[in-house]
Amino acid sequence: MTGIQTAGRRYGGREAAQRQQERRTRLIQAGLDLFGTSGYASVSVKQVCSHAGLTKRYFYESFRDREDLLAGVYNELISTIQAETAQAAAAAAPDVDAQLRAGLEVFIRTLAGDARMARLVLIEVVGASPRLEVRRREVLHEFAAMVAAVVGPLPAPEASSNLVTMTAMSLVGGVNELLVDWTLGHQNATVEELLDLCHTLFTAAYRTISDQR
Repeated sequence: MTGIQTAGRRYGGREAAQRQQERRTRLIQAGLDLFGTSGYASVSVKQVCSHAGLTKRYFYESFRDREDLLAGVYNELISTIQAETAQAAAAAAPDVDAQLRAGLEVFIRTLAGDARMARLVLIEVVGASPRLEVRRREVLHEFAAMVAAVVGPLPAPEASSNLVTMTAMSLVGGVNELLVDWTLGHQNATVEELLDLCHTLFTAAYRTISDQR
């Protein structure tokens, strides 16, 4: 009987909460695999459960429905990408060009290196639901804020600060749409070419703003 304590508390030395988290992780992985290949609209809860090797009971233990799972997968991916992008940019400080390059490299190579992730982050969440559309717009603004933070607040009138914010948003939106196009096969550029182009655009915009200080 060693390793078994109060029912629902521990079994085999593992807390119930830990086992639930492990099941949630399996469902997140299944969501990434299926939504990122077959597409969100084509995948059922039953398919997700089968892929994860779990019953529906355990699906609804962690998620309300398919949309909730899609949101969960999306948020986990974005959280990881944002953390790694910010870390890379910070490591390249204080050179702004180097920071922009480092952040772009992590962001672009991460998505370009995993077709499932690229499809889910860039395509499947678009228009999936009002809730996810709100979240997607929030994410764009979060990445724009990261870019603006690298460029730095301008010691100038508010109009200049607004210019930084608008420029950062336009750059982030541009990179996003370029990667959507690339993921859909409309661009045949290499990852290195994508990275070089985006870095050129970012640094050119940054220098233009700096000249207006």
